[in-house]
Amino acid sequence: MVSGEHHCVAQWSEIDFAGHARSKTVESWPVRVAVLAVRNVAGCKIPAADLAGSLPPTKGHFVNRLWSRVGVRATSVGLLVLGVVGGVYLGQGRDVQQRTAGAQLVVQADADDMQLLKERAGEHAAARAWRTQAEGDAAAKAAVEAKAAASRAHTLEQSAIAKAAAAKKAAEVKKQQASAKTNTDSGKSVPYNGPIPSSCSEYSGNRAIGCALMLDAGFKIDQFPCLDNLFKRESGWNQRASNSGSGAYGIPQALPGSKMAAFGADWKTSAATQIKWGLNYIEGRYSSPCGAWAHSQSTGWY
Repeated sequence: MVSGEHHCVAQWSEIDFAGHARSKTVESWPVRVAVLAVRNVAGCKIPAADLAGSLPPTKGHFVNRLWSRVGVRATSVGLLVLGVVGGVYLGQGRDVQQRTAGAQLVVQADADDMQLLKERAGEHAAARAWRTQAEGDAAAKAAVEAKAAASRAHTLEQSAIAKAAAAKKAAEVKKQQASAKTNTDSGKSVPYNGPIPSSCSEYSGNRAIGCALMLDAGFKIDQFPCLDNLFKRESGWNQRASNSGSGAYGIPQALPGSKMAAFGADWKTSAATQIKWGLNYIEGRYSSPCGAWAHSQSTGWY
């Protein structure tokens, strides 16, 4: 550039390999190459040396530049492939690490779950043991209470049975006393109408003994037919007659037979002792033998 001239700025641009109107083609090259076109050169003088330096290079220089570009691109592609492979490897390593960490977490979670299950199982076992013991205690307590209640119920039942039996017996005694009083009155008012013996000599055995004892007791001979009929029905005048059902014994069928011991220790075998007890019972209950016989005829017992 000449001193004193204005500085100028040249804008260079590269044109595609295809030839255009503003391109200059060098025929000696094996390929068509682009040349540099100068734009915006107004007011500037370009020295010939500079213009010559901007012309296309020689064939060898162009091939070197081409291989240099190819090498750079190949290196770039290699580096890219290496990066991709390294990334894949690192990704796989990261995946392995993640899977390993996940497996460790799963194992730890399984261990925690197993520990929790063991604790829950222990708690359930303790609860079952406590419930079983509580049920056993409740069953034992219930059994004791049931036994006590059964004992109380049995006692009350026995007491009720005893009271009922006592009330029944009292009612029977009261009924017998009322019936005896009625029959005593009827015995006095209704005399015996059958044949009357003139003396006790008409009878023999236990009947003769009975007749004589009746007279000794203050009854008249007309009462003997009633006494005879009564003792015939009760025992047939047999001093050993025994009722297996009721326990009555002897000629008068005393119940129990041991009552006759008041008139003699030989009450089991002595007809006289048994007849004396019978006459005393008849006088106290029915006033006379005919009164006792009337009651026996109406009720079946005296």
